[in-house]
Amino acid sequence: MTLVTAGVVVLDCAEPEKLAAFYKELLAAEETHATANRIEIRGADGTRMAFRRDVNATPPSWPRPENSLQVHLDFRVEDLDEVERRVIGLGGRPLDTKDAGGPYEERGYADPAGHSFTLLRVVPTAPKQH
Repeated sequence: MTLVTAGVVVLDCAEPEKLAAFYKELLAAEETHATANRIEIRGADGTRMAFRRDVNATPPSWPRPENSLQVHLDFRVEDLDEVERRVIGLGGRPLDTKDAGGPYEERGYADPAGHSFTLLRVVPTAPKQH
């Protein structure tokens, strides 16, 4: 018997309506449930998120060291530049947009409420030879 049927990432924020609108556009999502203090969405790929009203919510200050990063979201994308323009157009802001080395190209951002997220692009590799 399955005890948990679905997981939902929940972000606390002062204005869930505004934050839900940001992520609905970014993830091509639909609203699946809403109350006065919580909005849930499901992205085109099945990603489930909710936004809970907390008038005292304060985002982490990452990358500043005085308030460590507690959690962040990763989103895989095909075109970093295109998605970066979209993020900024929707009200997000860059935090760390230097291209990092390694198996991923990644850039860090904050959503309009200050929650951290990373856009990741997997660097293509040559197919295995048989």
